[in-house]
Amino acid sequence: MTKEDKLRLGKTLWAIADQLRGSMNADDFRDYMLAFLFLRYLSDNYEEAAQKELGVDWPELAEDDRCSPLALWYKENPDDSEEFEAILRRKVHYSIKPQYLWRSIAEQARTQDKELLNTLQGSFKFIEYESFSSKFQGLFSEINLGSEKLGKTYKERNSRLCTIIQKIAEGLGEFPSGSDLLGDAYEYLIGQFAAGSGKKAGEFYTPQQISTILSGIVSLDSQDPTTGKRNKLRQVLDFACGSGSLLLNVRRQMGKHGVGKIYGQEKNITTYNLARMNMLLHGMKDTEFEISHGDSLLNDWDILSEANPAKKIEFDAVVANPPFSYRWEPNESLAEDFRFKGYGLAPKSAADFAFLLHGFHFLHREGTMAIILPHGVLFRGGAEAKIRKKLLQEENIDTVIGLPAKLFYSTGIPVCILVLKKCKKYDDILFINACEHFEKSKRQNILLSEHIEKIIETYQFRREEERYSRRVSLEEIEENDFNLNISRYVSTAEPEEQVDLEAVHQKLSLLEEQIHEAKEEHNQYLKELGLNVLA
Repeated sequence: MTKEDKLRLGKTLWAIADQLRGSMNADDFRDYMLAFLFLRYLSDNYEEAAQKELGVDWPELAEDDRCSPLALWYKENPDDSEEFEAILRRKVHYSIKPQYLWRSIAEQARTQDKELLNTLQGSFKFIEYESFSSKFQGLFSEINLGSEKLGKTYKERNSRLCTIIQKIAEGLGEFPSGSDLLGDAYEYLIGQFAAGSGKKAGEFYTPQQISTILSGIVSLDSQDPTTGKRNKLRQVLDFACGSGSLLLNVRRQMGKHGVGKIYGQEKNITTYNLARMNMLLHGMKDTEFEISHGDSLLNDWDILSEANPAKKIEFDAVVANPPFSYRWEPNESLAEDFRFKGYGLAPKSAADFAFLLHGFHFLHREGTMAIILPHGVLFRGGAEAKIRKKLLQEENIDTVIGLPAKLFYSTGIPVCILVLKKCKKYDDILFINACEHFEKSKRQNILLSEHIEKIIETYQFRREEERYSRRVSLEEIEENDFNLNISRYVSTAEPEEQVDLEAVHQKLSLLEEQIHEAKEEHNQYLKELGLNVLA
């Protein structure tokens, strides 16, 4: 399917969402819509595997029969169903009972079956507790099918759900089935809901254009980016992963087999569930990713809290878009935390450096970290200045990239990307000032492909370009008191035009002569008229 078709599907589903949500809050309706899309993906993928496994035994239905062929096979082969499910679990890593498949539920919606709501609840519960061999409890915990937002009575809620699911089924029916297609539609809808959520969008979504920059950078060889993309990233971490779009972008850059395992952590429970669905929707098996619900600043994920350096898990790539200038509660125990010891604690008013140091601690010696932060981290004083100075003196900051304003749904401020390494080849710091390289749009500015490629290639080949990029020595930065304000090193101001004083003088002399001649001529006319002449 073409890129245009994928975009058309996303727009079709968004139009359905816009039409059906009525007075319901967009964030609430988002959770229903994305959950149904997820169920459709799991069902399609499962039925496709089942048909392949059964081969000629796959039931052929009459043209007007809308039930699931798998449901018919189960009915005709009750003694074989358990063994069949075990086979499919080994192949697709999960199983779904025929009555819980999207095809069955969509048919209930079409016929306005009064048991639809109960079937949906059973389906969600089965997926959470029985479908997967690993634990996916709470995957639908934020989706309340009994909410009065859907209707005051069971009948009203059931009717509303029938309408929503029928419309989604009709919209999807216009397009061929395919896991990649549904994954792209899911991402598109997350982006559209983020656009309508304003400041809340920053909790769960990093715009694709910015994700592409970060993933493009970390996918390159850490020591010598000019050699191109790494063959494989064994482990990738995003400790503030939101809906997981940034992690998936890294996987897309590297190819499906270019990443060993993906790790993400997310504090918001709703967003955490969106991320887990997003991974599965993009064809990842449950063994290929691990998303944890928790607080990165407190480091409450057991796989990251190992104090023994010999047992510490490390990542070839760390990417993150943590909340900007987040207020946190640093204390004495955190001051002794292995992530912050030797650097100091970020101030209570802004946890930006706390997030950075958390991710940096788990970066492999040969790895690359790229993190999105507000510009304040580049020049603020106090505790942040001390952390910044130590990172610079230990040659951990490789590149500083300034982006245009109004790229995010959650804020209009310009942001920067810091690229960090524990062992870097170059002893200078590359500054890229891309603040003026964008296309204006009504609500937000847009980075076109040429803007994104220019940033990545400038980083890759460490190119210097007037008013855009420059390699700066640590000595010069030290002279500026370790201030990393980008405009100090790469100014975008247009150079003033050189003034040729001799040419200006000649022009003024000529003008004075012309004025004198004109005045003489004018006075001659005044004399003839008997009027006073000009002095």
